[in-house]
Amino acid sequence: MALRFAQPAHLVDLNRVPELVGIRELADGGLSIGAMTRTADVAADALVSGYAPVLAEAAGMIGHAAIRNRGTIGGSVAHADPAAELPAVLVALDATLRIRGRAGQRDVRADEFFQGYFTTVLGESDILTDIVVPPSPVSTGSAFVEEARRVSDFAMAGAAAVVTLEAGRCTHARLVLMAVSDRPYRSQDTEAALLGSALTDDDIERAAGIAAAELTPNEDIHASADYRRALAAVVAGRALQLARDRATA
Repeated sequence: MALRFAQPAHLVDLNRVPELVGIRELADGGLSIGAMTRTADVAADALVSGYAPVLAEAAGMIGHAAIRNRGTIGGSVAHADPAAELPAVLVALDATLRIRGRAGQRDVRADEFFQGYFTTVLGESDILTDIVVPPSPVSTGSAFVEEARRVSDFAMAGAAAVVTLEAGRCTHARLVLMAVSDRPYRSQDTEAALLGSALTDDDIERAAGIAAAELTPNEDIHASADYRRALAAVVAGRALQLARDRATA
């Protein structure tokens, strides 16, 4: 609303709905996070750090302390800014977004939730209530990397990576880029290239190059399209390397 993207006739304050706040462990080892949970709480929570460390890592990079103390995970997701950290991470984690509306409750996978610039599948009578993060298999590593001109600025490019290794080979890979498309950009060709590989530095450099070559980023006052594409390859490579190292730590 500060940027006049939305000018609603009425506002409903959800701060006094306790059912929308909190982080709890699920029976299958996953996490359920209430949509009104503050970003700062996500970044500092021990359950999130233990079960989905890349989510805590990215939450701690959002804006500055005042924004993290007021902003909520559900607000960031529903806003659907393509330069926001949490949407990209939730797609990388294959999270599910729980929605309630006049027709009842439905679950939507994160990579189907975002439809374009500031646009989601949420209807006028819908409310996002929870974010469900599935458990990760053993030997899984994850990482989030972004580059901005200054600390707290919107990133020019960012990447969330999740990889699983078995017997030294990659059996699962997710790479999602942010600030380079109209929504979190999942590079499935990159993921396919990584499967079965040993995730050597050369493997990762080639995969990051595949992801960058797929992009047609916009230009703005912060970066040209070519620069943003080159930067995407850099952050993708760094995120994949960190995820690999954490999977084997």
